[in-house]
Amino acid sequence: MLLDGLQLPLTTPFYPDGRLNLHKLEHNVARYSKTPAAGLVALSEVGEPTLLSEEETRHVLRSVSAAAAPEKVLIAGVSRDSVAGTLELVESAAEFGYDAVLVRRPSMLRGNGERRKELLAYFQAVSDRSALPVVLSSSAAEDGAALPAEVVIELAGHSKILGMVDGSGDGARVESIKAGTANYKRDVTVTAVFAAVTGRMQSRSEGAEAKDLILATELMDGMPAVATATKTVTKTRTKVVGFQRLAGSTDGMLEGLSGGAVGAMPVFAAAAPQACYEVLAAWKDGDEGLAREKQVRLQEVAARIERQMGVAGIKFGCDLNGYFGGRPRLPLLALGGDERAEIEALMQGMRN
Repeated sequence: MLLDGLQLPLTTPFYPDGRLNLHKLEHNVARYSKTPAAGLVALSEVGEPTLLSEEETRHVLRSVSAAAAPEKVLIAGVSRDSVAGTLELVESAAEFGYDAVLVRRPSMLRGNGERRKELLAYFQAVSDRSALPVVLSSSAAEDGAALPAEVVIELAGHSKILGMVDGSGDGARVESIKAGTANYKRDVTVTAVFAAVTGRMQSRSEGAEAKDLILATELMDGMPAVATATKTVTKTRTKVVGFQRLAGSTDGMLEGLSGGAVGAMPVFAAAAPQACYEVLAAWKDGDEGLAREKQVRLQEVAARIERQMGVAGIKFGCDLNGYFGGRPRLPLLALGGDERAEIEALMQGMRN
């Protein structure tokens, strides 16, 4: 699976009383599908995955897949502390038509040394039995979820591991991973214009109709089921790619691309997909000056909203741009009036 471009991490909407709001989730996904984002990521950290039950998690995965445009790469956050629990969600993601899964460091293996042997055992066991390709998730070192460079390099040779999302911003670490994974190559299927070919784009074999997905609006309201359409790929070709890295922080997109990243998964893209995409587009066009200009305007936003206000800030940013953000789920708290006014000012030039 090709991971180029903007992989947009989705938030998870809730009703005011805290119930999961699948209607608004599907609305958001349908609207994000019209943006230049190459893919959508369900249940990354901004999706509040640890606050959902197992049943709610599967409802989210199913609804995102049902509402997404077939040409959008779909990545599912499936991390659980146990190998067995992670693999159960991998099976669900495969059933719902996802293209890859995002797996991060288990909570019990964070903040207590590097735990190299245990980390290797966890990721290798998941990847060995995974029904879908795996993307490693390594966030900033301060939250204890960063993966040691030597662990990433060793895992990069696994046939099921496509690449990683890296939010560390550590230049020396990036260079180490880049050098250590330089010899890993694999073939991926792409379209005639070298875009990703998703599983939902390919024609289905007999029995596919039984696996067609149903929108939550029909599931929850008792209306007749409407199967989603699949898009058939007429011409494909093969592209050789290496270990694919994605920049994982909004203010580190340009540095990540300069260091060899093939794309980005910035948290702020949920609130301002166009502003984030413009950094990647300028870089791809070879205009580093414009890319840096676009990056600079995101830095203050990222520092204040993404890092200090967290999920609540991102969700309010979504509200400002026509996507449903709403309140985070308790124990996370909604923003106060002063904070909302501050976000409105910061995002004044980033309206879609």
